[in-house]
Amino acid sequence: MDQDIPNGTLRVIDGRERSYTDGYWIKTYPVPEDTLQGKRRLIEALTRRLFNHTEHGLDIPGHRLAEARQAYLDEADPGKKRVKGAMYAGAMFNRATDIFTRLVELQAAGVEISTSNDLMRECGRCLQEALSLCSLVLHRSGEEGIDELWGETFRAFSTPLPEFYAIRYIKMAQAMRDIDTIADAMVRSFATPMFPGIEPTIRDFARASRNKVETLRTDRDIFDIWAGMVTAGERLASFRPVLANPESAHEQRVASFGNQLICNGRDLIFHITRARVSMPKSTREFVDRCTTYAATGIVTTMPIPLPG
Repeated sequence: MDQDIPNGTLRVIDGRERSYTDGYWIKTYPVPEDTLQGKRRLIEALTRRLFNHTEHGLDIPGHRLAEARQAYLDEADPGKKRVKGAMYAGAMFNRATDIFTRLVELQAAGVEISTSNDLMRECGRCLQEALSLCSLVLHRSGEEGIDELWGETFRAFSTPLPEFYAIRYIKMAQAMRDIDTIADAMVRSFATPMFPGIEPTIRDFARASRNKVETLRTDRDIFDIWAGMVTAGERLASFRPVLANPESAHEQRVASFGNQLICNGRDLIFHITRARVSMPKSTREFVDRCTTYAATGIVTTMPIPLPG
């Protein structure tokens, strides 16, 4: 039984090595060499990824750190202060990346860099302070923050790379669990004559999304994996209910709410899949909406996604 398999167990499945984590067999990739050069590449990639999934306007250059800090400290309006705090955190992430890049360049030139180096300590301080402000930052959807994205960059700086990548399997398993939780809630909500045969479409999209979570963009299979997920999402969003009485205003309203909920679920799974981390608050709220819809035929108020 899978529940008896220890986390971290490796097994070749269909010709591909996979690691067992919390109920999922996840693709493995070679761990980069644990050097400053390897950490620099990882931190740069994580920083780009961070800004790609958070709200717009946070990618403030590191050289504007003092301006960003002063703008945050001077702001009195709570709403604006949250946004300026998020911008300040973004500037600190970029400052840390700038410092680390320069340290790697010095090392390449033959300068020995120790962990007690002043610039190394400053880099860690910037990342840690940015992490302390992560609660001010929202996901690009506007639904919740993704603390794990902020924490990853600091972990990449402060822990050996093998340990960092081992934790990543846990985060991917959590994301896959959210995807399956959302899919299960959708299947339960639409198990009615109005949505005949929708379950395989939902399951196909969930499976394609789990495949994308575990697949790096550098993988040669990414073209098929991404195309498969997008088209599965399109099939789900285009699913049309069958009305017993097409003239009934009540049935039309229930069908419209159902279509809305299907698209919301599809979008949430996309957010989780691209970020490759769990979104527990959004998942929990979506499951609650599904429960309400199954009982009443009504969808509660949905968050309005931010542009882009």
